[in-house]
Amino acid sequence: MSVTEMMKTAGRIIITLILPLLPFLICCNRSGRVEESIYTNPVLHADYSDPDVIRAGDDYYMVASSFNCVPGLPVLHSGDLVSWELIGYALDRLTPEEHYSSVQHGGGVWAPCIRIHKGLFYIYYPDPDRGIFMVSASDPSGPWSSPVQVMQGKGLIDPSPLWDSDGNAYLVYAFAGSRAGVKSVLMITRLNSEGTATYGEQVMVFDGHDDEPTVEGPKIYKRNGWYYIFAPAGGVTNGWQLVLRSKDIFGPYEKRIVLHQGESTVNGPHQGAWVTTRRGEDWFIHFQDKGAYGRIVHLQPVSWTDDWPVIGADNNGDGIGEPVSSFTKPDAGRASPSGTLRAGDEFNSSTLGLQWQWQANPSLTWGFPSEAYGFYRLNCTARPDSIANLWTIPNLLLQKLPAEKFVATASVRVTLRNEGEESGMIIMGKDYQYISLKRMEGNTWLRVARCIGADRGSPEEEIFIQPLETGEIFLRIKTEAGALCTFSYSTDNKVFNEAGESFIAREGVWTGAKFGFFALRDGFINDAGYADIDWVRILTTD
Repeated sequence: MSVTEMMKTAGRIIITLILPLLPFLICCNRSGRVEESIYTNPVLHADYSDPDVIRAGDDYYMVASSFNCVPGLPVLHSGDLVSWELIGYALDRLTPEEHYSSVQHGGGVWAPCIRIHKGLFYIYYPDPDRGIFMVSASDPSGPWSSPVQVMQGKGLIDPSPLWDSDGNAYLVYAFAGSRAGVKSVLMITRLNSEGTATYGEQVMVFDGHDDEPTVEGPKIYKRNGWYYIFAPAGGVTNGWQLVLRSKDIFGPYEKRIVLHQGESTVNGPHQGAWVTTRRGEDWFIHFQDKGAYGRIVHLQPVSWTDDWPVIGADNNGDGIGEPVSSFTKPDAGRASPSGTLRAGDEFNSSTLGLQWQWQANPSLTWGFPSEAYGFYRLNCTARPDSIANLWTIPNLLLQKLPAEKFVATASVRVTLRNEGEESGMIIMGKDYQYISLKRMEGNTWLRVARCIGADRGSPEEEIFIQPLETGEIFLRIKTEAGALCTFSYSTDNKVFNEAGESFIAREGVWTGAKFGFFALRDGFINDAGYADIDWVRILTTD
């Protein structure tokens, strides 16, 4: 055999040996360990605004804004920071009870912060019209205590506590200009050891007016003797992530931009949380405003240089990170117990699924779960007098859009007893569209109606109507990229007929669009009609 032939043979042997190892080599992460997979951002393509995260052992817990939606203050769990499961809510109802029994778009629970202190879990959250509140629990899945008002004041937002190593405790917060008439400054005050009340001077530790406008969402931490405040600036849609640091809790603070959009497609990137795994990896959870889809959640790696964090990937070496589209999964210690958030529902339980929320504190008569019957009964409730559209209707049973592209199909049996009773499936936001069954002139009609500018009081427009001989119907909404929604119906769950024109969903006030159901009537009757929702099934599409 010639030397050339020997080299070729040796080359083939080497290639044969190495090829099976390539996946092994490619999947090694920055610490040299082997991972079976990488994750892709966003880790949650759903509207979990203003996320905050903590680690407890090998478990991670996230909280997010819920605004006027009830139940409020969602709590999510993960074992790996990538896959999340909704495990409950910290607030069954919003207070004051009477105030939140009507729809308060943009009010309610704003950006919360979750922490652990002496084995107890705390969530601090603002009601921007009333002040800063706290609830606590021994288990993040609940039950949670009744809210305690920690600090009173209109426009106080984004609280974050710190129990220091010397026994002192502090609270950092910001202002909502829409309520306080002041914004773009960060404040720190003292907190009692129980975390139930602030005291002493309210100290301004950072003024962002000159070059960090709309600085807000502060989260305070301590590392290597430094106090750090992570805070976004520049606004939700086109801002950046700022980090402040100081050796003294009250400053002065140095500042540095540590994450911005750069050449990525992730606008914002906005408010979030720094978390460290048990094995010492640092990560940052934040949101991106995606219009009708709401504020979706991303996960970024964090590295440290000279006690400054860099979030994401510093592709051009300027010291400022950019969001990554994918990365090796965190070395979190174990796999997450759940792969996706629950969206569909068979309604076979005695309780309503956690994915569903109302627009206000619910009334008992709005709907009944029934484990015995295997459906959810939505009762036709009287429309308030002089309403222009559904914007102020509290009894809309809604959930977040579960993915960028999905098909939601519902099996519904509608019993309409009286003139004007109506029930249907809706995509709700500042603009909305629905497909419904309505009793008019003694007959049942299938109709599609649309409202453009619901938040401005615009009236609905009927864009499709036809008679229907049955109240047993399958309703479907297909949502494609760009939140383009197409409505259809079927009587056999096989052949679906499109109804009306497609519709581009639009966001609500600080929230994404939502989909769900309604049941309404004109006036009062002692035995109203209803819709029995047998099941809702969600198919996400690529």
